[in-house]
Amino acid sequence: MSNAAIWRGEGLSSTFSSAKAGQSSMILREAAFDSRIEALREVALSLLSALDSLGSASPPRGKNIRLQDEVQRFEADLICAAMERTGGNQARAARLLGVKHTTLNAKIKRYRINCRRHAEEALKGHVNREIAA
Repeated sequence: MSNAAIWRGEGLSSTFSSAKAGQSSMILREAAFDSRIEALREVALSLLSALDSLGSASPPRGKNIRLQDEVQRFEADLICAAMERTGGNQARAARLLGVKHTTLNAKIKRYRINCRRHAEEALKGHVNREIAA
């Protein structure tokens, strides 16, 4: 079965019914890995599109741009995107970003990112999806 079929959930029930316990756990691990890769791909694409839009922009005259400031802003935006995607769950966001949860926590404190806001936004989105259903 192709990875794309696993992402779409095609054939999982038939696979589980015919697979041994070891094979089914391997399929679940692969599906989890694939979903993390897909989430990272979506974040990367959104960041690349933002970067493309910045390519044509020039800095305002008289304002110096520091690389460190831009890197911090990029990291903060990436952390915010991961936090929104995981509903404010720092452990899951850290796994999504490929860093330890202690590193993520330190960066959240250093950049003063409001994690509660991300959790509230995710909760509102979840409630709105339930109402729509």
